[in-house]
Amino acid sequence: MSTQDPAARAIALRSEAYRIADEILYPAAGEVDRSGVIPHSHWRALAEAGLFGIAAPPEAGGPGLEFPQVIEILEVLASGCLSTSFAWLQHHGVVISLSRSTNTALREELLDATVSGRLRAGVAFSGAVRTPPHMTARRVDGGWVLSGHSPFVSGWDIVDLFQISARDVDTDDVVATILPLTELRNRVRVIPMQLSAANATSTVSLHVADLFVPDARVVTRVTREDFFANQTAGIRINGTLPFGLIRRCAALLDASALPHAARRLRERADAARSALDTAMGVSADALVAARADAAQLALDATSTLVAAHGGSSLIRGYASERLHREAAFILVAASRAEVKDLLLRRFSGLDDPGAG
Repeated sequence: MSTQDPAARAIALRSEAYRIADEILYPAAGEVDRSGVIPHSHWRALAEAGLFGIAAPPEAGGPGLEFPQVIEILEVLASGCLSTSFAWLQHHGVVISLSRSTNTALREELLDATVSGRLRAGVAFSGAVRTPPHMTARRVDGGWVLSGHSPFVSGWDIVDLFQISARDVDTDDVVATILPLTELRNRVRVIPMQLSAANATSTVSLHVADLFVPDARVVTRVTREDFFANQTAGIRINGTLPFGLIRRCAALLDASALPHAARRLRERADAARSALDTAMGVSADALVAARADAAQLALDATSTLVAAHGGSSLIRGYASERLHREAAFILVAASRAEVKDLLLRRFSGLDDPGAG
């Protein structure tokens, strides 16, 4: 752990995030999109900068950042390369789970390595979100048996560990387990997804049939109510993705000698960000609406860039073309059903006063 005081550490991490986003991730983003491969040098840069442990508390080896400081770093890195930042974003959920886990042995085994970035982690929790759940857990002697599927799991062949969440068939509690990818390979079935954007996230549909997981690999067990209460923070964290795209679009508009358009996008982003932060303390409905606003604004920002760049925006591989595809990705990826339903109503006009 760094000997810097918390304020200096926060400044250093923020500075590193901006440097990596603008000097390492963004210059390579087009090639990552074309090849579908995130270079190892990206992960090395993030690890060397200490950015794998930003969500960890000081007692777990983390920098002890405030929530807004974490949010800013997530936003900035999302402006560099969506594939890299999206895969990296999943890691922090595992760090948080480990830092809070009562499974002392598992925490001691994995926490330091995940905080430092020596081990990268991904999550498969979407199977536990829906009701009825797609992923279930059944209690047996010495552990749990998981069955079902988790759609759109990012990081296959990229990360070292996966946290798989499932709902207990008896109590509806949510059981989260952590297994090494090397152990999962021969015990589960995956269907690779070819995504129109962020394909380098190596996203799969994960299918599990009677997967035994010993108690030693259970990181948390919480009530269904507590699990869904934690989704509030998740909506805000995933809400950093639209603002990352908006930041990049504004920078490219500045570079295209369109400062007025860039400034207006930044003003709109500031207002949307403030509304999203405020909504966290208001209600779930307010948060959903603010998250949908952010997604719509990202689409507006990339559309502005497409209009500004004209015909080149139709050529595969140009920044404006790629960012426009990524805005569509952000409309649905890492979102919640309530956000998607609201966007459906807005885009279709069903929310218009005169709609039938």
